[in-house]
Amino acid sequence: DEALKAAVEMSERYITARCLPDKAIDVIDESGARIRLKTMTRPPNLKEIDEQVDQLNDEKEEAVANQDFEKAASLRDKADKLRKKKETITQEWREKSKETLGTVDEEVIAEVVSKMTGIPLTRVSTEDGERLMQMEDELHERVISQDAAVTAISKAVRRSRSGLKDPRRPTGCFIFAGPTGVGKTLLAKALAEYMFGDSDALIHIDMSEYMEKHNVSRLIGAPPGYVGFEEGGQLTEKIRRRPYAVVLLDEIEKAHPDVFNMLLQVMEEGRLTDSFGRNVDFRNVILILTTNAGAEAIKNESSFGFQAPDNDASYEAMKKRVMEQIERVFRPEFLNRLDDTIIFRHLDVSDLKEIVDLELAKVRERLSDLEMVLELTDDAREFIVNAGSNTNYGARPLRRAIESLIEDPLSEELLKGEFTGKNKILVDAKWDSDHERIERLDFKGEFCKKIAKDQEEVVATVATAVSEDSTEKELGEE
Repeated sequence: DEALKAAVEMSERYITARCLPDKAIDVIDESGARIRLKTMTRPPNLKEIDEQVDQLNDEKEEAVANQDFEKAASLRDKADKLRKKKETITQEWREKSKETLGTVDEEVIAEVVSKMTGIPLTRVSTEDGERLMQMEDELHERVISQDAAVTAISKAVRRSRSGLKDPRRPTGCFIFAGPTGVGKTLLAKALAEYMFGDSDALIHIDMSEYMEKHNVSRLIGAPPGYVGFEEGGQLTEKIRRRPYAVVLLDEIEKAHPDVFNMLLQVMEEGRLTDSFGRNVDFRNVILILTTNAGAEAIKNESSFGFQAPDNDASYEAMKKRVMEQIERVFRPEFLNRLDDTIIFRHLDVSDLKEIVDLELAKVRERLSDLEMVLELTDDAREFIVNAGSNTNYGARPLRRAIESLIEDPLSEELLKGEFTGKNKILVDAKWDSDHERIERLDFKGEFCKKIAKDQEEVVATVATAVSEDSTEKELGEE
């Protein structure tokens, strides 16, 4: 009875494209089939035993052909032992299958609905619970600083996974504001990677494409009789196919006012009707809106940024100024439906140093494909931070500094063949004659035996893992 009740409730809540009772019956049917298949799966080592028996039979026939009857008898006995072992394993498996109760419970129903919709509904395990409690730490591995934003997002995900969120509203609706280049879009990508294991799972829509009124309908689909009606909406169709998602509407202030009218329904009721008349469920979506409203006011305020990075009064003044701009740009009924409006902080020098390390890690990863290792001295890292530090533009100047100071010279040296036969590149600072100012970065290549040995071990480990994975896949198919 509990399973039947769970099938009705979960299918009604999470499977929105179909109607009751059909969708509940399908869930129960698939759950029963899932339990049945689990009890019918053959033990994986039976295939291995069959292969050994076939090999022994071939060797026995070869021994008989060579008139080596003693060896043939020995091989026959080994094959008989393996056959008896196979019979024992098969008998144990059949008895165990009879003893296993094929009961469909709430957990199986939740597992099936989760497979059908992509929404994690199974009971949170101890490992998952610990990972959710440490969600802030994992997000901070990619997003430097911005504690308030990371904490708000983490709380929303924990509410959803614990089952305490409002079932009629999206998992979370946030607006990210503040200076440019401080990680607003990056946090959304990091969240998608945390939840789905892939930052490309983020549904990223640039709202500058919807500045005109005639473009607004593209979000939910063109009306009947218009070009593109069969394709569906760029937003609704993606959510219909993946109802558990992170949606990023970038630079929302650029969108036409009609877009905000549609979002009111999404943020309050968690649903939207597309051009085909289908209700699209947004109740398991994290909706993130980014805006540059107030960025100009921040740029003109000289007391912000690196001069007072730890000054809470400076941050509160910036927050007040940005909120005033946001209230001018967005209507009250729109702001009232948000879960939180998060103002990002400026990045200080220590944050920029961490960001440099993250960006350099990407360069190291690309060099690892060439079997090379990149190392930088502290002076070289400090030179990059100083070259890419800009109060008004956040972390993006650092990326450009790494391109011009590291990637461009390094690519030229690689094309010239300067590092042929070398596997380690050391980047150091080149000081002037008075040792007062760094003029440029110096690149030196060398061959390190330890690095070469480590690379060989990594290759061997990967080859072993691939071989084991293919073996497990073959056994699973059997």
